Amino acid sequence: MLTLKLIHEETERVIAGLEKKHFKGAREAIEQVLEVDKRRREAQQSLDSILSEAKKLASQIGMLMKQGKKAEAEEVKQHVAQLKETNKQLESEKSEREEEMTTLLCQIPNIPYDEVPEGVGADDNRVVKSNLRECQPGDTVGNWSTVPANGEAKLPHWELAKKYDLIDFDLGVKITGAGFPVYIGKGARLQRALINFFLDEARDSGYTEIMPPTVVNAASGYGTGQLPDKEGQMYHCEVDDFYLIPTAEVPVTNIYRDVILDEQDLPIKNCAYTECFRREAGSYGKDVRGLNRLHEFSKIEIVRIDKPEHSKESHKEMLEHVEGLLKKLELPYRILLLCGGDQSFTSAICYDFEVYSEAQQRWLEVSSVSNFDTYQANRLKCRYRHASDKKIELCHTLNGSALALPRIVAAILENNQTPEGIRIPKVLVPYCGFDMI
Repeated sequence: MLTLKLIHEETERVIAGLEKKHFKGAREAIEQVLEVDKRRREAQQSLDSILSEAKKLASQIGMLMKQGKKAEAEEVKQHVAQLKETNKQLESEKSEREEEMTTLLCQIPNIPYDEVPEGVGADDNRVVKSNLRECQPGDTVGNWSTVPANGEAKLPHWELAKKYDLIDFDLGVKITGAGFPVYIGKGARLQRALINFFLDEARDSGYTEIMPPTVVNAASGYGTGQLPDKEGQMYHCEVDDFYLIPTAEVPVTNIYRDVILDEQDLPIKNCAYTECFRREAGSYGKDVRGLNRLHEFSKIEIVRIDKPEHSKESHKEMLEHVEGLLKKLELPYRILLLCGGDQSFTSAICYDFEVYSEAQQRWLEVSSVSNFDTYQANRLKCRYRHASDKKIELCHTLNGSALALPRIVAAILENNQTPEGIRIPKVLVPYCGFDMI
């Protein structure tokens, strides 16, 4: 969540940032936070004053008793008792204001960086790079129509999966429900090959592999911003009040909740393979066909914890890492800088990677790489200690998919189909043990 320091010192910039994200009632929300904080500080000042007065009066009681001024001592005692009662009321007032302020701050999204473009939705996202053609400064999704040359009609991946007995969507419906596919034979081996390839690439880039739980408590969901914002999109185990993770970002980033790190240990670089679970409420039509949108899927996540002055460099390195994976998989891709109106609740800046699906003739998102600035760290209380003056400061947190598997599998199947079968990208052959399906 946004820090009170930022809201107090740069009020107008915060409001402008929220308006860039198209957050309704931005000015009213910030003014309400400032008003509640004013009342909290007033309660704290009164509390401090009363405590100081009570302490002075308490020291007088013993002196008056020694002087034989019992009646005066009793009067002072009664005054102290009254101050203590007022003190309880002020403590309650301060606690209520703190809770109210935290609730308000949790409802306010992060503000975008200056380089984030204006825009309302997906069509306004800026295309900044592609391996199909050079991108121009004014390119947006809405006016960017370049797609690979498409010769003969291609089969969509769900038909290829059936033809070559790779993925059984109907069996998944029988066992669980729609959105829970069963991978079979070479389909399962391709899935495992991608997982191992992505993990090896992450380790070669200096990421430490983590194997976290796939079930988290509410505090973890709150720490990374899934709660209360995305509560309806997560599967909830109500008896134990646990949540199935929507991404490894949640458990991995929460390793550093309530932790003070040493400056020399930054940046911290972690990667993790997990199954991910999303209810995807409200999804329908072509977006949910086959592997396009699942309730359970595999994903490798990269997470960084860094110093504020180095986090932009970390973000750049993460983008280069993800792009390198797509190059090695020989897939047509483009990179989008998301506009203010299409950014997530918690991100300060986000780039999406999309691969082109020849059969579906559409772009499929396969990764989002985000810098959250101090927004998550403030919720997590993730801080670091400066080596020089031992000052403690909030970290920056970053994460990205490297990569999410379902749409990568869809693109590999669709883009590599030949009369002889489906060609496996060269980089995956050692992992698969075969070069053709």
